[in-house]
Amino acid sequence: MTPALSRTLNALGLLAVSTVLIAAFFDQLVFGDLPCPLCLLQRAGFVVCGFGLALNVKFGPRPSHYAMLILGAVAGGVMATRQTLLHIVPGEGAYGDAFFGLHFYAWAATLFAVIVVGGAVMLLFDRQFETPPQVPARLSALALASLGLALLMAFANGASTVLECGGGLCPDNPTSYQLLDAWRGGTGPAR
Repeated sequence: MTPALSRTLNALGLLAVSTVLIAAFFDQLVFGDLPCPLCLLQRAGFVVCGFGLALNVKFGPRPSHYAMLILGAVAGGVMATRQTLLHIVPGEGAYGDAFFGLHFYAWAATLFAVIVVGGAVMLLFDRQFETPPQVPARLSALALASLGLALLMAFANGASTVLECGGGLCPDNPTSYQLLDAWRGGTGPAR
C-alpha cells in the first residue's frame, strides 16, 4: 500500500467517523435526544479516532497516528459497552431512540470494534511507512473535505457539550441545555 492510497483510505475513514458524529448531532438537534454523559464520552472517542485519521491525512501515515486511532476506539468502545451493559438489564429500559433496531450506544460499540480492527489491518501494510511522510504541496479535495468536516463536527459537539453541561457536571438524564437555561434565567451556570 502506498502512502497516497493510505491517505485516501484514512480520508474516507475520517468521513465515516464524521458521518457518525453528524448522525448523533442530527438526532440531538432534530429529535431533541440530548446525549447522556456516557454518550458524550463516546462522541469524544470518535473525535479522538478522527484526530488520528486526520493526522494520517495531513502528515502522512505513521504508526503513532494509528495508535491514537486505536486508543480512541478502545476508550470509546469501553464507554459504549458500559452503556450497553447498563441497559440490557431487564426492567432498566433503554436510553434514547433506536436506529435500525439498535440504540446508538450499541451501534457505537460495534463501530468502535470495526475501527480497532481497521486500524490494526492498516498497520499490517508496512510499505506505507517506508518513505518519510511528506506533506503534499496540495491536499486533494477529498482530504480537505474530510479534514474540514471533522474539524466542524469536533467543534460543534464540543460547543454543544458546553451548552448542555453548563460548565459543571452533566446530568445523567439531560432534558435541556443548562448553560442556555442559566443565561435565560440570569443566574449563571448550574452546579
